[in-house]
Amino acid sequence: MSEESDVRTPAQIEADIARRRQDLAVTLDEIAVRVHPKTIADGVRSRAAAAVDRTAGRAYVAANRAVTGARNQLVGPDGSPRLERIVPAAVAATVLVVAVVGLTARRRHR
Repeated sequence: MSEESDVRTPAQIEADIARRRQDLAVTLDEIAVRVHPKTIADGVRSRAAAAVDRTAGRAYVAANRAVTGARNQLVGPDGSPRLERIVPAAVAATVLVVAVVGLTARRRHR
């Protein structure tokens, strides 16, 4: 390459300056959008919604597992109730309810 090919004309320099000025304007516009309060709030809102969705999904899965586990304890593989497990659970629940009602009535009576 010769030295003459490395030399740019004033028109080339002006065109380069205009192109860089345009690139800079685009970059500044992008920065302005990114730091705008609405953009920041929308981003925070989106991340919060995603976190809530993940938490709700995990809670649903956990609740579904608990219900399935309880059902498997109280219902046999063929769908018939397991009375040997249901009856003691029902008796325990009844005793608990009677105890709570009795304590509540006793406190009100005083």
